[in-house]
Amino acid sequence: MNFNKKKVVFVMGATATGKTKLSIDLAIHFSGEAINSDKIQVYKGLDIATNKVTESERQGVPHHLLGFVDPEADYPVEEFCEHALRAIDKIIENGHLPIIVGGSNTYIEALVEDSIINFRANYDCCFLWMDVDPLVLYKYVGIRVDKMVEAGLVDEVRDMFDPNADYNRGIRDGLSGLRSCMNI
Repeated sequence: MNFNKKKVVFVMGATATGKTKLSIDLAIHFSGEAINSDKIQVYKGLDIATNKVTESERQGVPHHLLGFVDPEADYPVEEFCEHALRAIDKIIENGHLPIIVGGSNTYIEALVEDSIINFRANYDCCFLWMDVDPLVLYKYVGIRVDKMVEAGLVDEVRDMFDPNADYNRGIRDGLSGLRSCMNI
């Protein structure tokens, strides 16, 4: 590890493996800030369906790139990389540790592997992969979904669907399969 390079931590893994909780714990312990890399959580709205971290769950840890994109707009990987790099540099300038968290490996791979960005040449990276036994994960996912339904998931998703909307762009592009599953 080069001690002159800027440090960046990545917390990755499947849905419901505890990425958010770990990233907040790391941020509290190491004076960090979280950068969201989930393709759907970048959009405004659908807070229940996307299981966006709430203000109280953040425990005072600043979060970047979370719920800021218009749901009708596309958010290509190039824009994510540009915004993530700006957030990383701002966090480091403030003397904090950037912690990139989320399950959208497409965004993370583009950021880290892009030959123009040359990320690894400029940053020391620590990749943490969250892995949970499938039986434990399935049980937890079931409990989480039940809580989401109780919190208003069906109404939230139903309100998002519009028969005249373009389901090939924005937040709806990522939810097209959910529409048929929920028979909306």
